[in-house]
Amino acid sequence: MPVAAWRQPYPDSRRDRLMTFLVPSLLTIALAAAGGGVATLLGLPAGWIMGGALVVSVAAMAGVPVAMPNRLRDVVFVLIGMSMGASVAPDSLSLLPSWPASLAGLVLELVLIIGLTGWMLQRRFGLDRGTAYLSSFPGHLSFVMAIASAGVGDARQIAIIQVIRILMLTVAVPIGAMFLPVAEFTPAADFGTLGVLELLMLAAGCVVVGLVFVRLKVPAGLVLGAMAASTAAKLAGLYTAAIPEPLAIITFVLTGALIGSRFAGITRREFMAAAKGGVIATLMTLVIVTAVAWGVSLVVSIPFAQIWIGLAPGALEGMGALGIALGYDTAFIAAHHVVRLMLLTFAIPLVVALIQRRETATIGRDD
Repeated sequence: MPVAAWRQPYPDSRRDRLMTFLVPSLLTIALAAAGGGVATLLGLPAGWIMGGALVVSVAAMAGVPVAMPNRLRDVVFVLIGMSMGASVAPDSLSLLPSWPASLAGLVLELVLIIGLTGWMLQRRFGLDRGTAYLSSFPGHLSFVMAIASAGVGDARQIAIIQVIRILMLTVAVPIGAMFLPVAEFTPAADFGTLGVLELLMLAAGCVVVGLVFVRLKVPAGLVLGAMAASTAAKLAGLYTAAIPEPLAIITFVLTGALIGSRFAGITRREFMAAAKGGVIATLMTLVIVTAVAWGVSLVVSIPFAQIWIGLAPGALEGMGALGIALGYDTAFIAAHHVVRLMLLTFAIPLVVALIQRRETATIGRDD
């Protein structure tokens, strides 16, 4: 039924307002769930997010009325921040001394990727600082998009560039594992899932700290506050279990819906410009990873390909499977991806704070 049809019988009624608010929201979530489910069945990485985001974004650009209400968006922000902290391995910090040369290479790689691709997107494509640098982060798509949706940068351009990055990585690198006899890649030790009471207590803490961050005018306060509370509690040993899988899937579906809904009203020209930036940024990222992996291989007795897989900017599941197929040390690969995500967890808020500080200083000089 067209949107206009809802308004004909009761143009100013509460029912009309409810339908205008409710139907697009439910439609958006349903599209995201369907797209995420299909992508997951096809074995695509980050399927629940990527599939949902792609389906909703295509629907939005086709003129389908998609929307995510602000209150639901805030719930998604808290869920993303809470999930981010809960995904940090309790022993993450102890992994740092295990492979000093390659981990130093990982840090250098992240600095180069974020710095150079962010600079390129800002200079070559004229993106503002927030959009350019949030587009350059090699990982944590849901976290990046939550921050963008909270008002840092242009969420639509960031979504296009990040989706291009993931699609190129998916096609260009892990596809090799499909032609090899690979075993299932198993992540680190399973600490179980949080019970209802623990989950409610953690959520309450995340909401409280998120609201404090909002009150302090921290950019994307709900997301960063929830992430800070959840991460601090995890590293302090207050809990070790993970978010229950159904809640994680709900979070991913809602994140996909949120990302896709940002494509409403986007023009073809805007899409193509951002997509071009995404291709160039991804190629730059692959060159940087290759150069750093080659440099590390000169100082350690580890195969170049194993180092490259460990330093790859995303696709943990595919990289793990490829490492198993090639007979490499999967502990090395998993540890480097865990550390990459942990470093990004702290780097993203830091970079956002620096961007906000620079923008505030620029406005002050203009005044």
